[in-house]
Amino acid sequence: MNKRQECALKTRQRLLDTATDLISKGDFRSLNIEDITKACGCAKGTFYTYFKNREQISCEACRNMFNRIEKRMQQMKNKTFLERLGHYFDSFMVEVQRYGINVCREWIRGVIDPSLSPENTDITKWQFDVDMLQNILNQAIKDGELKTTAPVELLTHIIISELYGMMTCWCMSDGKFKPTDWSDKVFKAQLIPMIGQYLTKIGKQ
Repeated sequence: MNKRQECALKTRQRLLDTATDLISKGDFRSLNIEDITKACGCAKGTFYTYFKNREQISCEACRNMFNRIEKRMQQMKNKTFLERLGHYFDSFMVEVQRYGINVCREWIRGVIDPSLSPENTDITKWQFDVDMLQNILNQAIKDGELKTTAPVELLTHIIISELYGMMTCWCMSDGKFKPTDWSDKVFKAQLIPMIGQYLTKIGKQ
């Protein structure tokens, strides 16, 4: 990668970080491109070099969030499947809370109404989440930690529904509780008993 490419990547990331910070502090719908570029210290045209619209910023924030979770999970090869799944469940809510309630509302709005997603995005946030979790479950089957009879599609949608339920309740409460205060409790109370019946011997703690 040459210096010009490195500079372009840094500019793109700076725009993304600035926009995400502004979204987390205010109302996404009132935020315009000039607000982002002014805070970032670059020309308005620079924004459109890297992003098509504001909605793409929200989508990119989501991708960054899951890239971090995926990297951390790859470093947990010595952990049991339940420990890794629990980490995924908790990390999901940690990242949601870190980005803030306004970003979370945009993600939920985009899932409820896919027409709000960027036109050049080939996958919705919901599908992105589903695909990632299915990959985790399928890998556990391949590694012999989950039984081959485990209903991956059903388990995926139940787990994702729990996560989105907490996200939605958080938004509806206007941030009156911390999602991270509940993620571990929900995982232990509902998901461990559900997943337990499909664990093999090497998948048990």
